[in-house]
Amino acid sequence: MNQDPKFTEKLQAWLNTPENKKDYAEGAILLLQLSGNQIMYRNISVNPRGKAEFITGKLQQYLKFRLQQLTHKEVVEMQKKVEVIVKETVKPDEEFADFKAGKRADHDQLPEEVQALYAENLDIVHRMREVHLQLRKLSLENATCPDSERYPFLKELIALDKKLHENWDTYDHFVVGQEQEAEKEQEKKQEEKPKAAAPKTTKKTPAKSKKK
Repeated sequence: MNQDPKFTEKLQAWLNTPENKKDYAEGAILLLQLSGNQIMYRNISVNPRGKAEFITGKLQQYLKFRLQQLTHKEVVEMQKKVEVIVKETVKPDEEFADFKAGKRADHDQLPEEVQALYAENLDIVHRMREVHLQLRKLSLENATCPDSERYPFLKELIALDKKLHENWDTYDHFVVGQEQEAEKEQEKKQEEKPKAAAPKTTKKTPAKSKKK
């Protein structure tokens, strides 16, 4: 079976085409490419439109299977990412000393919105632990846990980890006083900016009245 993602997109596009615009001869060829069944193709290619329901139904089955395969591949890749995240970030409460050690010595001098990132990250880590526990519980209760049930937990963990690192990057690299410097620089630029010259007005001369 052709596993090319572009072929899957082509198949999906054909199925999404309105019934009155579907090329059933093309649908028959797609079905041949997927099944390799020459006998079936010869039977339906004689009158493809007459076999419209059969062709559409078969292609829908193939599309469903292919999309499931793609989703499974995506979930497997996400699972690998989450395993790394869990190892590096999701830790027991007793190991939160590492997190607290990340607090800057000049924390109280930072703007409130930057200080808030530190508190937010603590909440994020707690949430990550909760989601991970839910994921573990789900896997333990159901050894053959379907991808559709694992996917939301994996997706949330990856999104939380991304936000966590973005917050740390802003918090760790913020320079105290840079806001004031930026404001001064902006004010200086405004002062140095030349004032726009007032538009010149042309004085209209009254039109001479014609002598009668």
